[in-house]
Amino acid sequence: MKKVLVTGANGFVGYYLIRQLLEKNNFVIATGIGAKRLPFRSHLLAYEEMDIVDKKAVSKVFEKHSPIVVVHSAAISKPDECESNRDLAYTINVEGTINLLKAAALQKAFFIFLSTDFVFDGENGMYSEEDSLKAVNYYGETKIIAERNVKAYTYLWSIVRTVLVYGASFSGRENIVTSVAKALQKGDRLSIYDDQVRTPTYVEDLAKGIIAIIEKEATGIYHISGKDFRTPYQIAVEVAEYLGLDKTLISKVTRENFVQPALRPLKTGFDITKVRKDLGYEPISFEEGLKKTFALPS
Repeated sequence: MKKVLVTGANGFVGYYLIRQLLEKNNFVIATGIGAKRLPFRSHLLAYEEMDIVDKKAVSKVFEKHSPIVVVHSAAISKPDECESNRDLAYTINVEGTINLLKAAALQKAFFIFLSTDFVFDGENGMYSEEDSLKAVNYYGETKIIAERNVKAYTYLWSIVRTVLVYGASFSGRENIVTSVAKALQKGDRLSIYDDQVRTPTYVEDLAKGIIAIIEKEATGIYHISGKDFRTPYQIAVEVAEYLGLDKTLISKVTRENFVQPALRPLKTGFDITKVRKDLGYEPISFEEGLKKTFALPS
C-alpha cells in the first residue's frame, strides 16, 4: 500500500484515478478546491480542501499526511480560458506546480505531473517523448514551463502527457464525447473541427497507465494516449452513429473558418512505443471506448 496525494480530485481524471487507486488498496489523500464531490466512502480515503496556489495550505496538507507519491492533475486546462486570463493560468499551472514540488521535496515524494499534447506545435504529429516542445497557445506554454520545473525536481519524477481524454462523465464533468451526445440529444447544431488530428484517450486507460508508473516507480516522460487517430469531427460523427442520433446536425469547420481565442495544434497524436515497452500499456480501441463510455450502469 502506498500513500498517494492527488490534486484535482474533484475533476474528471481525478475521479477515475482515485477509484482505481482505492481498488488497489492504496491510501489516497484526495485534494481539491471546495467540498468533496467524490462518491467513494473508504477508510483508505482522506479528502482535504487545498488550493495549490496557497503555499501555507499546501504545506499544511503535506505535513499532515506525508505522501510518498504525488499525482498532480489540477490545472486550468481549457485553452481559451488560459488565453483570455494569462495571469490566472500562470498562477495555477506554473506557480501552483512549483508550490507542490517544494512541498513534495520535503517528503522526498515521487512526483507525477499530468501534461498535454498541447506542448507540441502540431506540425508533424505522432510525437515521441524526445520531440522538441513548442506550444501554439498559452495553455501549452504554461505546461512547458511547469514541465521544466518538474524536470529540475531533486527526487523521483515522471511527466505524463496525454491527449483528448474522454469517458463517462462524473459530477457534471463533461468531455468531447459526452458533450456531443448531450448536445445532439437536445437537437443542437454543432460546429466541429475536421482539420485537427488526435489520438483520443479513454480515461480508464490513462488512470491505469499512471498507476503502472506508481507501481514500477517509472521515471522520466511518458506519452499515454489512445492508439487510434481521429479528428474531433470524426469523433462527433461516431458518437452520433453509436447512439443513433442525427449526425446531420454536425458541421465540419476548420481553423480558417471557425476562430477561437486559443490556437490549437493541427496534428498531435502520440507514439506510445515507450509506455508499451516499459509498462505493458495497451489502450483499448476508440470503438470500445465509446461502448464503455455509454454502457448502462450495472
